[in-house]
Order: sequence, then structure tokens, then C-alpha cells
Amino acid sequence: MNRKRVSIQGHKGSFHQQAALHYFGKEAEMIPCSSFRELVKKTENPLEADCGLMAIENSIVGSIMNNYTLLQNSNLLITGEIYLSIRQHLMVNKGVRMEEINEVHSHPVALLQCMSFLEKFPKWKLVESQDTAFSAKSIQQNHSKHIAAIAGQLAADLFNLDILEYDVQSVKKNYTRFWVLGRGQENKAMGDCNKASIYFHTEHHRGSLAAILIRMATSGINLSKLQSVPIPGTVWQYGFHADLEFSDLLQFEEVIIELRKMTQEFRVFGVYKKGETV
Repeated sequence: MNRKRVSIQGHKGSFHQQAALHYFGKEAEMIPCSSFRELVKKTENPLEADCGLMAIENSIVGSIMNNYTLLQNSNLLITGEIYLSIRQHLMVNKGVRMEEINEVHSHPVALLQCMSFLEKFPKWKLVESQDTAFSAKSIQQNHSKHIAAIAGQLAADLFNLDILEYDVQSVKKNYTRFWVLGRGQENKAMGDCNKASIYFHTEHHRGSLAAILIRMATSGINLSKLQSVPIPGTVWQYGFHADLEFSDLLQFEEVIIELRKMTQEFRVFGVYKKGETV
């Protein structure tokens, strides 16, 4: 059996790779991408990747809005999801002691997530980088004796770094949700599917959105997320990305027929099984 080629954002050792390994297994081949846009492009091309895994929201910082747009403008569909517990660690090259550190490198979001810890060391210079795993790889390649990185356990393992402090993130319950992306023709809703991601927009008048939400509620479908996004070419008009949870596929298919009639535009981006938290 051929290994699954999975496009991910970031370098090897990133949280994207960590999530992909949990979802696809250790045999999966990672295709690192420098940006989410590159991730989508590679996933669209069957010569470059079989599927993709892309972060869409974090429990602290919220939705990654640009990734909704990237999905909308692609031919990809959501085929699954996974929720990853984000644990940030302070790591150094072998033998480096805490008192020798004068710089800490990491992705700007990771630095912000760890600010309560970092403020205990006011003499440390904080340096933003493109990726947590890149920071870890960089200090290893440069044999840095006075620079630490903040990244995940996988990065420490891959680059043979010592972890001086575990779980330095300020909020210990920190999770990122990732979408599993596949090409449109490969997505088939199975009987165990219990979640869907949709997009719609209604006529721009009072009560139009409320009518949609009421119809979902009366059908027994749980609206687990609703995200508004501006409609390009309009002024102060919005479309909505929504995640729906249901007990059986027929229940979802029946209400979708009615929602299509109630909206000006309606798209299903994926019907899949609700993700696990790892």
C-alpha cells in the first residue's frame, strides 16, 4: 500500500505534522508548505499530494479567516477533522543551561501564547520566526549556545534538543482544530458521518438569518459554529460558514434540501465524522 502524501503548513516538526501523524499514522509522507496557499495548491494537484491537513481555528485566538477564503476558492472538500492539544515547550541544544539563554525564537503566536512565562525573564530577547519547528531546527543547525526555541515535543525529538521547561503556554487548555482536505471527486459521505461544514448567504433583509437558524433548530441539527465573512463586491453584506452536527446522515440531507430553497447561495464543503481530540 502506498504511503499517503499529506501537504502540511510549516516545517517538519510543526504542530501540523503532529496532527497529521495522529490522523494518518506514522507511515504518512509529509509535504511541507511555506504557506496555507501553497498547501491548498499542492493538495489540488494529484501529482504533488494525496490530501492536505490545514488549521482552521484555535481555542484561544479564534478562526483563521483567510483559510475559509482559500477553501472557498479551491476545488477541495473537507473529508475529516482532528483537534490537537497545543503544548509549547522551551528547548535548547544539549548541555545549554537556563542561565545561558539570552534569546528565545518562535512563531509570533507561540510567543504570545507563552508570554506569562517569558515575562519572568525580562533580559531575554524575543525573536519572531516563520514557524515553531523552524526555530527548533535553526538553533540545532547553528549549534546555538545562547538561544532557545519554543516549539512542540515532536520538534524536540526530531532535532535532538533538550526541553528545559514543559508546558510554558499561559493557558493550559489550548487546542487547534485541523481540517483534512481532499479533492472534490474523492469525497463520499459515509453512514458514520455526523458533521458537515457549509456556506450560505441569504437575502439581505431582517429575519432572513433567523429563519435559517430556526429551521436548523427545529430539525434537531446542532449548530456548533457560525462564522460570518464579508461577501466580495458588496458593502456590509455577509455570508456564513457553519458547522452542523447531526445524529444520522438522512436527517442532514433532508434539512439541506429546505435550506437550499431559503438561501441565495448554498455550498456543502464536506460531510464527515466529528474529529477526536488528541
